[in-house]
Amino acid sequence: MRKKSPRANDPEKKESGPFFLTWLPIFLDYLTVEKGLAKNSLAAYRTDLRHFGHWLGEQKHELEAVQRIHIVRYFQALRSAGISARSVARALAAIRGLFRFLVAERHLKHDPTENLENPKLWTSLPKSMQPQEVEALLRAPDRSTAEGLRDAAMLELLYATGLRVSELIHVKIEDLVMDAGFLRTIGKGSKERIVPFGDSARDAIVVYMERGRGEFDKHADPHLFLSNRGRPMTRQSFWMKITKYARLAGITGHISPHSLRHSFATHLLENGADLRSVQMMLGHSDISTTQIYTHVSRARLQKMYEQFHPRA
Repeated sequence: MRKKSPRANDPEKKESGPFFLTWLPIFLDYLTVEKGLAKNSLAAYRTDLRHFGHWLGEQKHELEAVQRIHIVRYFQALRSAGISARSVARALAAIRGLFRFLVAERHLKHDPTENLENPKLWTSLPKSMQPQEVEALLRAPDRSTAEGLRDAAMLELLYATGLRVSELIHVKIEDLVMDAGFLRTIGKGSKERIVPFGDSARDAIVVYMERGRGEFDKHADPHLFLSNRGRPMTRQSFWMKITKYARLAGITGHISPHSLRHSFATHLLENGADLRSVQMMLGHSDISTTQIYTHVSRARLQKMYEQFHPRA
């Protein structure tokens, strides 16, 4: 069932209490008289703040007691209900303006929106898998068949390295340095990088090379992963395979090859890897692209805190 939006119109909602009778009117008056806001802009502020006020009432939060975590939960509720990133960002501007005004006028002592990140960043958080989901996915291929050995090696290597799927299907045998446990790959912008991989991926590749790859090697192709026709695996084919294995593993959410790349980065950071190292392994030219995974880690820490701390 689709979650009801915190912004859903409900004519039965009562607009009473300090938020609607005091704080909202004086802020809107300020926007009208002092800021000279245009009619349409004023209407947008009023709409966004009314929705926020209704949500506070439903959650039984008084404006004076609102904390940063409450603001975050509100925006998470908006996104879960399908509200666009642009609309959520607009709502933050309105709510931030309200709190700044009330603090400046000494009606409130603190601003819970201070230093709050733009919700647009939250909406781009990548979907990563739980470790147990990854384990189930990696176990899904039937390793008694050549096809299963190949697919298992592809999944193991993808999770072990965080390669893009386009990089994975272009890996050649000569790119692998098995003894040292790393491979060379050419990423975006034709940039070469070195990526390590662990024993699980190495073992899966060795078994595939010894017992499976020969059945597909019909044209002496140098690529590591070959299709049933003896040609390099395509992105579309691998996408279909990972969907099939996710279903066999009992994973109900949407899983794509990129999910393993996201999981690779998230799990490394959650287990103590430094951001620069993850940036190099992912092949990001700008560390700001990698920093999105720190938001994922913080989100999970926050969720764990709320679940287990007795006074959360």
